Amino acid sequence: MDLEIKGKKAFITGSTSGIGFDTARILLEEGAEVYINGRTSSSVNEALQKLKSAIPHASVFGIVADFKSTDAVKQCIRILPKTDILINNVGIYSSKSFFETDSSTWLEQFQVNLMSGVELAQHYLKGMLEQNEGRMVFISSECAYLVPQDMISYSSTKVAIHALSKGLSQLTKGTAVTVNVVVPGSTLSEGAKQFLKEKAEVENSTAEKVEAHFFRNERTTSLLQRFAGTKEIGSTIAYLCSPLASATNGSIVKVDGGSTGGVF
Repeated sequence: MDLEIKGKKAFITGSTSGIGFDTARILLEEGAEVYINGRTSSSVNEALQKLKSAIPHASVFGIVADFKSTDAVKQCIRILPKTDILINNVGIYSSKSFFETDSSTWLEQFQVNLMSGVELAQHYLKGMLEQNEGRMVFISSECAYLVPQDMISYSSTKVAIHALSKGLSQLTKGTAVTVNVVVPGSTLSEGAKQFLKEKAEVENSTAEKVEAHFFRNERTTSLLQRFAGTKEIGSTIAYLCSPLASATNGSIVKVDGGSTGGVF
């Protein structure tokens, strides 16, 4: 399918691996000019090499910025003053008891997961509205609905993203700009792969058995009953960045394997 984004400029935060990386690859395959982002020069350069090897002549560039820093957004804007597509994918989390999660952890997660998107949107959305064209996508999580006991702070940031995206979409009324949220479920990121490997070693089992146990006993609401691939999530994100998705605005698009349930 031609997503009609050839020549469009896209910026994806937190995209040196996982969902962000595969989304970048799909957009590059569709002919977009893509700016990826990571916290370190080494991670960005490694991701750039992988993308260039996979897609010869790809128009791909890197921005090193750690969104824990309040100067990160300024750094991004200096390098990339304008973009047609903004994918707010960067996110951090911790797995701790609510009573052991201190204020600094809460503030850090809100700074990275929410405020980076707020500040980038304050800059880039203006340009999109001026040119009457643009796509903004926020990446949420099934945790916004399930709210695991050990991830209350992370889940709270994701719920806030939903409100932010909905509010921003109201600013696009009558234009060709859209703002949407994508909600991935349990996804086979590098972190998930490492988790399965380490747990399998501890339990003298296999990653496949650990995965099956996880969905049978912990993520019981999942209809997919397996980890989704990062490309499966990235395909939906890429579609929402396309003119083909022009009628989808102010929406929450679930790619959660059915885990969050509900009719609405």
